[in-house]
Amino acid sequence: MAEEIIAVDIGGTQIRSARFDSQLQLQQRENTLTRSELGPDYAIKRIIEYIYRVLPPERAAIAGIGVSCPGPLNPKTGVVIAPPNLSGWRDVPLVEILAAEFGRPVYLGNDANVAALAEAAKGAAQGCRHIIYITVSTGIGSGVITDGKLVTGRSGLAAELGHIPIIVGGGSGGKVSTVELEAAGPAIARRARQALEQGASSSLQRLAGGDLERIDAELVGKAAAKGDRLALDCLAYAGRIIGLGVVTALHLFNPEVIVIGGGVAKTGELLFAAIRRTMHSQVLSDIFTAGLRLEAAALGDDVALVGAAALVATRGGNIDISALDRRF
Repeated sequence: MAEEIIAVDIGGTQIRSARFDSQLQLQQRENTLTRSELGPDYAIKRIIEYIYRVLPPERAAIAGIGVSCPGPLNPKTGVVIAPPNLSGWRDVPLVEILAAEFGRPVYLGNDANVAALAEAAKGAAQGCRHIIYITVSTGIGSGVITDGKLVTGRSGLAAELGHIPIIVGGGSGGKVSTVELEAAGPAIARRARQALEQGASSSLQRLAGGDLERIDAELVGKAAAKGDRLALDCLAYAGRIIGLGVVTALHLFNPEVIVIGGGVAKTGELLFAAIRRTMHSQVLSDIFTAGLRLEAAALGDDVALVGAAALVATRGGNIDISALDRRF
């Protein structure tokens, strides 16, 4: 009988657990609130409880447990270092705790790295071996797979494309910023609010009921979809910045596909068009973009659970993703 996999997704809002079969088909899923404000001890008790809820009758029938968690974390030591959206988590030896409880191999991964594996296994990057995944949401995270292997670096901190430094403002007074600080959801909303405060005309003020603090990236996306010029400009600026990050990634990793996910990416071509234009105008040579695919993520809310399962199938991303194509 083929072994099954347990997957766990730890987020600032929810803890989710699931059981997958050996083909990474979902068999069972459970979820609960993280209650991050209660600290790591409470959350770990809930994680253990919800793993038990999806365990098969025979514990030995599982190949392992994969855990997706916000970083920073060290997948090599199994320690969650200090995620900003998990209150009180500091150097938590999560893999050691779960391995002691369940007696099975446990693999820990940064949520963006895990998402890259998910899209390789079941999503927009199936069949590819050189993959860059970028999530654009409250922050900008990324995962890189090159020649079939997940890139994690010396202590699991590699592939943070959202933190590529850029200069904004121009001239000698230019400010050092990052792709994330200029193009993630909060930055898009901030840019729209600043324009309105300076007298710009936009339907955003009406959509926000006159309260500029209610403007977020989702609202900007809705206004842009209806043709609002300010909203379109804000998304175009974000797309240009993300495109510059993509160009750096093309030069560093020479991928065959770039997959973009996250809440802001749901604006679709309104964002993607600017990324594509920047990519083609700024890349060193069109040889880097020949045959390159730019795809929207395909897995939606299931990406972290599928990726956590794929983490087990690839032994923490340490073996080739061709393992995702066969039983284990």
